[in-house]
Amino acid sequence: MKCFPFPCSDALSGIARDLQASAIGVAKASVVPSAIIDKYNEWIERGCQGGMSYMERYRDVRANPDLLLSGVKSIIVAAFNYYYPSVCDKDTPRFALYALGDDYHEVIRQRLELLASFIKEQWGGATRVCVDTAPVFERYWAQQSGIGFVGRNKMLIVPGVGSYVFVGIVLSTVSFIPDAPCELDCMGCNACVRHCPGKAISLNGIVDARRCHSYLTIEHRGELPNDIDLGNKVYGCDVCQQVCPHNHNAPTTAISEFFPRAEILSLSHSDITEMTQMQFSKIFSHSAIKRAKLAGLQRNNRHCSNDITTE
Repeated sequence: MKCFPFPCSDALSGIARDLQASAIGVAKASVVPSAIIDKYNEWIERGCQGGMSYMERYRDVRANPDLLLSGVKSIIVAAFNYYYPSVCDKDTPRFALYALGDDYHEVIRQRLELLASFIKEQWGGATRVCVDTAPVFERYWAQQSGIGFVGRNKMLIVPGVGSYVFVGIVLSTVSFIPDAPCELDCMGCNACVRHCPGKAISLNGIVDARRCHSYLTIEHRGELPNDIDLGNKVYGCDVCQQVCPHNHNAPTTAISEFFPRAEILSLSHSDITEMTQMQFSKIFSHSAIKRAKLAGLQRNNRHCSNDITTE
């Protein structure tokens, strides 16, 4: 585990601390082992990606970071804590915690672009920033860089911080001294397996997106299965993280952009039912929730067991 104090260079760790990273590490760029690729291909062949067809593409790029940045030597991985104590009332629409603040793509990219600029100023070379948009195995590289390990639910767990983290990567053609990979593993309590409301997580760590409430409420297009009961969830699901022992003492984020927005917390089920496109665009400006689109949010709302419009 590579949290503060950082094991990488003082200069690199200092700028990462200024950018409010919770953990940072460096992995030596290389071709991803065939065992990792084979597991991923098997997951795709089973159809566990659901409608996320983009995960089927660019598999050669996922396997070889040199196809993302020619001449890459180092993969710098940073984790940013977004945890904020529960602020949702049990009778109000529930959004995944990660989406209650500003869009993490924008927030993390801005920080990592500053880190990339610093690297180029100090050591030269070329860089590329990846924040959940490029075909790269982020969690594999996070483990290789020493900052954490992957749980049964496929979430990256940073010891002392938990899994409420966003992960970003800076590829660099500079050869930094790599950190030792994280050798820790999940406790094996299987709490995430037992409590997953869609039974999407198996004991062997395979997550079937087609049963995952997070996938169904965010990525899935079209109608939801008739038998699904979302409870109050209208966007995403945090159950597997809520029951994870590694999150029981999760620290509150210091990144103000991730603080929950009052205008999102104040929404009622009827507000979502009656929401216009103009209201949706205004309320969720620079928000990850826009990914579901208004139609998706209203569809999810109709499936909520406590939706007052269905009583």
